[in-house]
Amino acid sequence: MARLADYFVLVAFGPHPRGSGEGQGQILQRFPEKDWEDNPFPQGIELFCQPSGWQLCPERNPPTFFVAVLTDINSERHYCACLTFWEPAEPTQEAVCPENATEREEEADEGGQARLSPTAPAPPSQLFAPKTLVLVSRLDHTEVFRNSLGLIYAIHVEGLNVCLENVIGNLLTCTVPLAGGSQRTISLGAGDRQVIQTPLADSLPVSRCSVALLFRQLGITNVLSLFCAALTEHKVLFLSRSYQRLADACRGLLALLFPLRYSFTYVPILPAQLLEVLSTPTPFIIGVNAAFQAETQELLDVIIADLDGGTVTVPECVHIPPLPEPLQSQTHSVLSMVLDPELELADLAFPPATSSTSSLKMQDKELRAVFLRLFAQLLQGYRWCLHIVRIHPEPVIRFHKAAFLGQRGLVEDDFLMKVLEGMAFAGFVSERGVPYRPTDLFDELVAHEVARIRADENHPQRILRHVQELAEQLYKNENPYPAVAMHKVQRPGEASHLRRAPRPFPRLDEGTVQWIVDQAAAKMQGAPPAVKAERKTTVPSGPPMTAILERCSGPHVNSARRLEVVRNCISYVFEGKMLEAKKLLPAVLRALKGRAARCCLAQELHLHVQQNRAVLDHQQFDFVVRMMNCCLQDCTSLDEHGIAAALLPLVTAFCRKLSPGVTQFAYSCVQEHVVWSTPQFWEAMFYGDVQTHIRALYLETSEDLGSPSQEVGEVQSQEDERSALDVASEQRRLWPTLSREKQQELVQKEESTVFSQAIHYANRMSYLLLPLDSSKSRLLRERAGLGDLESASNSLVTNSMAGSMAESYDTESGFEDAETCDVAGAVVRFINRFVDKVCTESGVTSDHLKGLHVMVPDIVQMHIETLEAVHRESKRLPPIQKPKLLRPRLLPGEECVLDGLRVYLLPDGREEGAGGSGGGPALLPAEGAVFLTTYRVIFTGMPTDPLVGEQVVVRSFPVAALTKEKRLSVQTPVDQLLQDGLQLRSCTFQLLKMAFDEEVGSDSAELFRKQLHKLRYPPDIRGTFALTLGSTHTPGRPSRAAKDKGPSLRTLSRNLVKNAKKTIGRQYVTRKKYNPPSWEHRGQPPPEDQEDEISVSEELEPSTLTPSSALKPSDRMTMSSLVERACCRDYQRLGLGTLSNSLSRAKSEPFRISPVNRMYAICRSYPGLLIVPQSIQDNALQRVSRCYRQNRFPVVCWRSGRSKAVLLRSGGLHGKGVVGLFKAQNAPSPGQSQADSSSLEQEKYLQAVVSSMPRYADSSGRNTLSGFSSAHMSSHVPSPRARVTTLSNPMAASASRRIAPRGKWGSVRASGRSSGLGTDVGSRLAGRDVLSPPQANGAPPDPGFLRPHRAALYIIGDKAQLKGVRPDPLQQWELVPIEVFEVRQVKASFKKLLKACVPGCPAAEPSSASFLRSLEESEWLTQIHKLLQISVLVVELLDSGSSVLVSLEDGWDITTQVVSLVQLLSDPFYRTLEGFRLLVEKEWLSFGHRFSHRGAHTLTGQSSGFTPVFLQFLDCVYQVHLQFPMEFEFSQFYLKFLGYHHASRRFRTFLLDSDYERIELGLLYEEKGERRGQLACRSVWEYVDRLSKRTPVFYNYTYAPEDTEVLRPYSNVSNLKVWDFYTEETLAEGPPYDWELAQGPPEPPEEERPDGGAPQSRRRVVWPCYDSRPRVQPDAISRLLEELQRLETELGRPPERWKDTWDRVKAAQRLEGRPDGHGTTSSLLVSSVPHHRRSLGVYLQEGPVGSTLSLSLDSDQSSGSTTSSSRQAARRSTSTLYSQFQTAESENRSYEGTLYKKGAFMKPWKARWFVLDKTKHQLRYYDHRVDTECKGVIDLAEVEAVAPGTPTMGAPKTVDEKAFFDVKTTRRVYNFCAQDVPSAQQWVDRIQSCLSDA
Repeated sequence: MARLADYFVLVAFGPHPRGSGEGQGQILQRFPEKDWEDNPFPQGIELFCQPSGWQLCPERNPPTFFVAVLTDINSERHYCACLTFWEPAEPTQEAVCPENATEREEEADEGGQARLSPTAPAPPSQLFAPKTLVLVSRLDHTEVFRNSLGLIYAIHVEGLNVCLENVIGNLLTCTVPLAGGSQRTISLGAGDRQVIQTPLADSLPVSRCSVALLFRQLGITNVLSLFCAALTEHKVLFLSRSYQRLADACRGLLALLFPLRYSFTYVPILPAQLLEVLSTPTPFIIGVNAAFQAETQELLDVIIADLDGGTVTVPECVHIPPLPEPLQSQTHSVLSMVLDPELELADLAFPPATSSTSSLKMQDKELRAVFLRLFAQLLQGYRWCLHIVRIHPEPVIRFHKAAFLGQRGLVEDDFLMKVLEGMAFAGFVSERGVPYRPTDLFDELVAHEVARIRADENHPQRILRHVQELAEQLYKNENPYPAVAMHKVQRPGEASHLRRAPRPFPRLDEGTVQWIVDQAAAKMQGAPPAVKAERKTTVPSGPPMTAILERCSGPHVNSARRLEVVRNCISYVFEGKMLEAKKLLPAVLRALKGRAARCCLAQELHLHVQQNRAVLDHQQFDFVVRMMNCCLQDCTSLDEHGIAAALLPLVTAFCRKLSPGVTQFAYSCVQEHVVWSTPQFWEAMFYGDVQTHIRALYLETSEDLGSPSQEVGEVQSQEDERSALDVASEQRRLWPTLSREKQQELVQKEESTVFSQAIHYANRMSYLLLPLDSSKSRLLRERAGLGDLESASNSLVTNSMAGSMAESYDTESGFEDAETCDVAGAVVRFINRFVDKVCTESGVTSDHLKGLHVMVPDIVQMHIETLEAVHRESKRLPPIQKPKLLRPRLLPGEECVLDGLRVYLLPDGREEGAGGSGGGPALLPAEGAVFLTTYRVIFTGMPTDPLVGEQVVVRSFPVAALTKEKRLSVQTPVDQLLQDGLQLRSCTFQLLKMAFDEEVGSDSAELFRKQLHKLRYPPDIRGTFALTLGSTHTPGRPSRAAKDKGPSLRTLSRNLVKNAKKTIGRQYVTRKKYNPPSWEHRGQPPPEDQEDEISVSEELEPSTLTPSSALKPSDRMTMSSLVERACCRDYQRLGLGTLSNSLSRAKSEPFRISPVNRMYAICRSYPGLLIVPQSIQDNALQRVSRCYRQNRFPVVCWRSGRSKAVLLRSGGLHGKGVVGLFKAQNAPSPGQSQADSSSLEQEKYLQAVVSSMPRYADSSGRNTLSGFSSAHMSSHVPSPRARVTTLSNPMAASASRRIAPRGKWGSVRASGRSSGLGTDVGSRLAGRDVLSPPQANGAPPDPGFLRPHRAALYIIGDKAQLKGVRPDPLQQWELVPIEVFEVRQVKASFKKLLKACVPGCPAAEPSSASFLRSLEESEWLTQIHKLLQISVLVVELLDSGSSVLVSLEDGWDITTQVVSLVQLLSDPFYRTLEGFRLLVEKEWLSFGHRFSHRGAHTLTGQSSGFTPVFLQFLDCVYQVHLQFPMEFEFSQFYLKFLGYHHASRRFRTFLLDSDYERIELGLLYEEKGERRGQLACRSVWEYVDRLSKRTPVFYNYTYAPEDTEVLRPYSNVSNLKVWDFYTEETLAEGPPYDWELAQGPPEPPEEERPDGGAPQSRRRVVWPCYDSRPRVQPDAISRLLEELQRLETELGRPPERWKDTWDRVKAAQRLEGRPDGHGTTSSLLVSSVPHHRRSLGVYLQEGPVGSTLSLSLDSDQSSGSTTSSSRQAARRSTSTLYSQFQTAESENRSYEGTLYKKGAFMKPWKARWFVLDKTKHQLRYYDHRVDTECKGVIDLAEVEAVAPGTPTMGAPKTVDEKAFFDVKTTRRVYNFCAQDVPSAQQWVDRIQSCLSDA
């Protein structure tokens, strides 16, 4: 029984102590005056009586009633029922606040919120003060409170003759039963009667109608989100103008949360004075009057539910996790069925007449029933995850959260995760986890109804029926007695509050009330306590849990077959069948991604442990550890599937003997998993084990008491079935009956069980946390959690409990000190925290706990000592099953710097190697070693997947090409251990992503990095491979003498002279006859004793270029050596002057070679000899050069043979110079500064260039500047602006194509040849179609001065540099400002290109689209497009007769690219092998492209990084090569070769930044002359020459140039292709550009079968990305040339060089084409292809013998058309290849005649002349008898049978059908028909005899 009311309080309005406007509540009286012992008087009641504040009112308001809820410190709720009425204010009250009144009036004037009633304005003097009657109770009987307080008010207002003291006394002494469904009638002694019903079950909340009202106000979706918010501990705030509504809404929300209890702040009505509570950090459910809505605006993380408006506002920063599907949608639909039953019937054609809607109270219960079902579904099977840790003296229960989530399949579900971690669920476990207690509706539902709920899922009507059944029970619980006698309570009359009350509420007599209370208390003491016996039972556990939604986890759904594979593999391991196991292992590792397979593995291994097979040999141990690691790697830190838990006992069981007395257990090899450092995992494991032991403890005792022996078996089986909870429940039932001693004994036993488990776990944890090698402490620190162990634990403990850990005996603070990295200390702290936590929770005595703290460090120390021995011994183990390291092949002179470090090569983003979508085997990951040599980084190894086979995988790149190195932490593919890794990226488009094997120490890995860095960035250029190769100078030693940076001219000239002496006159070299080695020896370098193939004769020949005597002797030497340079040879070819006539100043030539820079004094980055206009003196050049960046003044580098226009190059302009000149409008003043003079020189220089062009040189001297200006002035035309054309308009291309579709830019060159005037360049570039040709500079035509309509010289400069330029209109040059990209953009773009082509890790969605997207983002192709576009523009200008000066940036990057491309497009010579070499030597090497700087060759260049300017140029050449394949003598492989080696530093060619630097280092001339025996090539050109002699790899067979062809490639990005140099890879041998290494062993020749049949087919599977396709599958011509060489060698003749053979075949082809005009057209050399685009033509035709190999190129078919002598010669060279010719000799024609032959499918019969040839063993056919060209061949070796045939459609009609016969070959059946039967018979016999002879 409990008191109905604890206190009755009267609260009235009182003045505010600080005299502020508002009043405050004052307690006038309270009864009883002294506090009850069991229930102190709650503080702050006066605030809650008037939540909006105490204020006087100008009128009488009707009385109000609401119930506020206060929560005390013990989280007990007190219900304060408040009835407020208004009385006239006493004068004292009014006087207190006059200012208040005036304020109110002012507010009213302003339209404020003064509470004035518009209807009955009271006199201003009269105010009313509120007074409140408050009833405080711990019971929630709202209606009874309303009636009781109403009665007291009625007695007062109506003046009834009843003593108020008696009524209040009775109220305070009234007692009611707590629960159990009893009913009690009470009377307060005023003729009233009330019936109180108590609910049946105390645990079920009483909701009346509050839930239904909440749904009506807010709707389904809003209430659901509030429900989720409250469960996941968010802050919820209700707003309403009604206090009662607020109280109801809060009560309804709490009722929905059942069976969980809300344990945070709960204030249904919050007073205004306490609004700051809303900014508390903890979750809450609070109600606030809507008047204070403004104050709630700034709350950022509060969910606000407005009950009056029906909205719920969720702030942006708050995420409410929804219910897991399908529960969310199911709950939603059931709720709508309950709330809106009409919805189901709305669409019916004949709706039922009436549908019964439930009453509000019933609907309320139905809604609660829906949520009760929801909880039953969510928490179904929760009892199976309870761990009972202690039974006596009080049960201690923990919930295994991870297992619950894992088995429900909701690990990723945010909602359930948060609910289980919440306080409410912690309370649920401690309250409902108890195994022996009274049960309620929820226990029944979750245990017995789950199956029904699942079955009903898809049947709405059945669900509704179930909901109604549950609702009935809930309703019955609240209203156990339906027929209740009516209440009888006196109520005040209508509008009684408006009548003038006779008097204020009286002061009551405390004595009377107290006396009544005391009387009742005395009576109660005498009476026996009415204790209602609680019915306790064992709580049912229900069926084991199932997943909410059966989720199939994609590809890892485990089929029985997979589990079978796992089982087989394990049994093979334990039976010692290691090979079988090895085959299955990859499949097992794949299967272990699935959960079932992992469980299966744990079970199987457990069985083997039980069978005592835990001691393994090394190989078995290895397999078991690998499989365990694979299992554990997918476990999360929570281990929700219990895999780690199942493996924990196994890792401490499996072991191997290392040596006598030293055993290694499996745990030392599986430590690298995050689960071991997760405290929650250990706690769950610990509690699980404790539960098992405690269960066993009680089962044993019951067994001892057990029945006679014969029944033991049955008892035992029953015992096994009882769960720990059942055992606990039984024990709790017996507990009260046990004696005190027995109870003590059980408590002690349990405590010692827990204690012993704690020791056991301290050991286990030290096993798994202490690494084998204690030096690897970093692993521990990196692993999650060891430093941060106060994270939420798995077992549910409230914060208050966790606080008890503070009393732990571990004196250390909870945080690790930053500096302590000792493993032992960290592990001891980890274990101590764990021990503290679990022992405090499991009630271990403090003495025991102290003992544990002493033990833990000893345990750890002991274990460390054991491990040291194990570690020592394991190091001595012979490493098992590690493949032998494959040593890479090295180049001559290449040395190993670091021997193989064992690594795994991991797959990167390119999926071909890993067997991705392209199919093919998974070559990666591969296991092997990485080698570092002086030249390369090389990985060699084998695939780890044994099913791929024994393929050697090689991946390498030159050290010099390294662009980025990144450290990684990666899992090794085999053991799944976390290891250090390294990712190396190179500019040769290669990526090595490696994980070091565990045997490689971190110091070795570090050493590798350091050495790599040292080799990549040597401090001095002499340290590079090309320079150290074969010389005594080693990279370690400092260079010969530390030189000062700028050597004097004298030392330089001394060097020049010294080098020149060596090389003078060696220009002509006699050569020995060179015999290339036979085909087999090709791959290896020539034997040591064999002399270098290119030998140099010693005698000097008189030099043809005799320097004139004008030079000093030392200079003379220099000159002759300079003459040999590439530039000079090329200048002579172009007719730009020779040195001798330049020196003798012959004036006939417009240009001369000037030796002004021979000492590199004017410009260090230019070559020694330069082409300048004839008229310019050498001394003027010094001044001109000052106007240009880096002193790179304009010099001529090429002249067009036809238009005689010249191409010049220079650096960009300095600010002063042409630009400055153009900007100065007026003429220069007489007193010129030096700068002006140099500008003038520069202008003269450009003028001289213009004059030196034949078209513009004018005999009258008109072309000088003065001539121009006078002419201009006489024409009286105001000078308009000169043209400044820009190249930035993308429309240019299309517009010009409209004008003249022939070329890229429209046919500018037409104007060079015909009289028609071309359109102006500027306007064309700007995309305007100019129909009438304007004047050159836009000026009107002037009859007196006829100027050519094209500028003589175009200067292409950077737009930024030429800004604001106003060139004088009379100059004959025109500026073309263009926008070009900068070098840093090239670098950035290249980085992105690298990542696109060789991504570091697989893309999220691998598709070609992602590659193309990243390719586009790199903007590489856009830059190529820009270069080609500019180059084509320049080509057009040159072709039309204008000269062009390219003057961009510093003149050595983009300028070089453009100038080289222009020459390549314009001059066919540069498209030959020799010409291309010359072009690169001249434009790139001599003109000082900074190869070392751009390639970051030394330490100084490290910061600037690699910038691929030269590679970009090669890419442009490749694009042109693609579009014009017949114009280039070299193959695309040649371009790739140069692209690879310009970055590899293997050759000296591409080192250093200019000729000057090369001379200074003594490199320039040594490579020309001196004899070096068997030294490796130092120049890339020398290497190419040597290689070209042996193999046609650099040669393009389709080369058939047109002599005058100027190429104009398309440059739009859509026309460009990604160069395969960037994407291709050959894993079989590494990059194919080091030819000596790339050629594998020669293939064995075809063996004839012993039985004389055809040779066996030598088929090979060619794998993409593994084999080099060009090598495995060569083109037909290479194949034939190989064949020729082989046959010549077999005949013992010295094989001819391939080039000679090829040239002769081509010559024969050409000869044959001429005499008979209708003869065969030469196939690849066809000249009739239209010149515009010959990129698509490679015409092959049927060869003379019909063989697939023979291209017409290779066959000398023209027996008739060539002279017999040439035919004889050709025969000699190819004497053994029948198919090369065709002869008319009779001995080869065994039998001939006419036969009809049926063509192939659907073709007619035709008569053909057939020749049977016994010698060649073939049947040939011709068109007619005298025809010399064979139309086809049937090889008799392929004939299987000759049989009589039948006539088919279209056969000759007149012939007898017996004349038909068929020849069946392996390929097809040939149908023949002879003229008559005898000749048919004759043919058949002949063919048969041929076959039998063979």
